[in-house]
Amino acid sequence: MTSAVRVRSGHGAWGSWEMALTLPHPRLRPGVISYRGIRLCLDRPRRRLEVPIGAASLLLGFDEPVRITRANRPSDTLVSVYCGPTTTPAVGEHSGRLAGIEVLLMPWAAFTLFGTPQYELANRTVDPDDLPHALPTRIGELAAALAALPTWAERFGLLDGVFARWSQAGTPCSARVVRAWAELMRTGGSMPVGRLADEVGWSVRHLENRFREQIGLGPKAAARVLRLQRARRLLAAGHGQAETAAACGFYDQAHLSGEFKAMTGCTPREFTAARGVPVGTPVPDRLTGEATSLVLASGRGAHFSKTRDLG
Repeated sequence: MTSAVRVRSGHGAWGSWEMALTLPHPRLRPGVISYRGIRLCLDRPRRRLEVPIGAASLLLGFDEPVRITRANRPSDTLVSVYCGPTTTPAVGEHSGRLAGIEVLLMPWAAFTLFGTPQYELANRTVDPDDLPHALPTRIGELAAALAALPTWAERFGLLDGVFARWSQAGTPCSARVVRAWAELMRTGGSMPVGRLADEVGWSVRHLENRFREQIGLGPKAAARVLRLQRARRLLAAGHGQAETAAACGFYDQAHLSGEFKAMTGCTPREFTAARGVPVGTPVPDRLTGEATSLVLASGRGAHFSKTRDLG
């Protein structure tokens, strides 16, 4: 069974919210990272900026759709959503009413579950029912079955069983890709690609090809995401920009700021300041202990250069 379920809730003049978080059954880890249940009933639409993370996500929506926008791409309006690893930010918007479960996956586990070369899905959001998968049940049917259950614990238990069967029947991923990904994560994206290839016994070219197939990004792009993820974590913990840049392997503070803006749409200072603005409802980050999300001000656009083009 899953770990203990932690449920938080609240209500006020702006509406009500409920969040439920747990870890999947140990046999599913580390491929399945976490389950997060969401139920929102708010007084107005909400917009969130989501920055790149070293994980794929599957949102099993119960009812209301989400509109997701990325720069230079048409918006997608979907009830259930799959998104692989990305190097660009996205803005998600909903009516104020939203319910479902977000499942975070290691990218190689998403390859096993869906069998689709992940490079085809890079920097995209798609309806998961448009992807092949090993179960006869459609994602929409699974989401409806989850919505019909009375408790979060029962929903998470159903997911454990589904993902166990799905993983056994899915496309096997390469143990060397899993190892290479684990090394990149362990080093916060700082291991050079040549050394990473030597570590798993492949040529650099072969590592790049298998990484793109089963992770969705090449090893250099994946390392950028993980390096910036570590930098956000250090900045959120109160470390200075110069100290963070040195610790995470950036050339200097300007390099950190440039990478931050390219992948989040704002500077480190803007991101940190926006994280401190009260928004009435919680801002649950997609990864525990990570700074991954911002609730954007209502109205047209955010106050950041690139996120203005996403809303």
